Amino acid sequence: MDIVFLGTGAGVPAKKRNVSSLALQLLEERRAVWLFDCGEATQHQILHTSVKPRRIEKIFITHLHGDHIFGLPGLLGSRSFQGGTEPLVIHGPKGIADFVWTSLKVSGTHLKYALSIVENEEGVIFEDDLFKVETKLLEHGLPSWGYRVIEKDRPGELKANDLMSLGIRPGPIFKNLKNGETVILEDGRTIDGTEFLNPPKKGKIVTILGDSRYCRASVELSLDADVLVHEATFAKVEEEMAYSYYHSTTSQAASVAKEANVSKLILNHISSRYVGKDVETLLAEAKETFDDVIVAEDLLKIEL
Repeated sequence: MDIVFLGTGAGVPAKKRNVSSLALQLLEERRAVWLFDCGEATQHQILHTSVKPRRIEKIFITHLHGDHIFGLPGLLGSRSFQGGTEPLVIHGPKGIADFVWTSLKVSGTHLKYALSIVENEEGVIFEDDLFKVETKLLEHGLPSWGYRVIEKDRPGELKANDLMSLGIRPGPIFKNLKNGETVILEDGRTIDGTEFLNPPKKGKIVTILGDSRYCRASVELSLDADVLVHEATFAKVEEEMAYSYYHSTTSQAASVAKEANVSKLILNHISSRYVGKDVETLLAEAKETFDDVIVAEDLLKIEL
């Protein structure tokens, strides 16, 4: 599992920061990519990474401001042209379906894969044997959603050496034992698979928040997360401006991380007014409250 930042800027593209998008690559877990937001030129940014559009299985849209959705029609069309045939699901606010279907219709874009669009309601919006995704409404000028991605705990590895020391050879029996089953051997011995498993591997929690003022929902979605991606559009001194524009400051993002007991904070959605040493100032402000923090940059890859 890793995160690839495709666009880390706020509002409009800048020379060093494109508008919002990031990819959660789940290649080992499910051979798929989940995309969060899709601002203008996201597909161009993807060209500079290892992200494969045909691998995109889900797209989660935080809100309908243009810097988060204007790249979506182009990406959907390119995925089809580039050989993507697997179904794709878009999750997002009410109105995302109208935006996507209208864009595809008026542009005459025909997709070679099944596209489904699910408009959010608070709570669990996806769950299978491997992952669960929860969402809550944040506080922004338009309805803006935060997402909590929970990787479920995985069974521990089989203690193969212990089994072989008992004269049990690898084969179908190993598979049954790894599933925690009880097996009766040809010699009459009964082997309980649960006694030959290492402890379960704890799954990761990744929280990705849309644009928002500081709010309780941000903390709730971030509880005990391994990684929190939080917008920090403004510096600490601009707290009044941040509030009036429904955004957060560096120190507010750090406060959420501290309250929620997250392991790592990544500041994202940085205003283009902050360049060069200004970015170091943003980082220092956040570190006054929370230690393990970095400022995202375009094309940054974080391995989890």
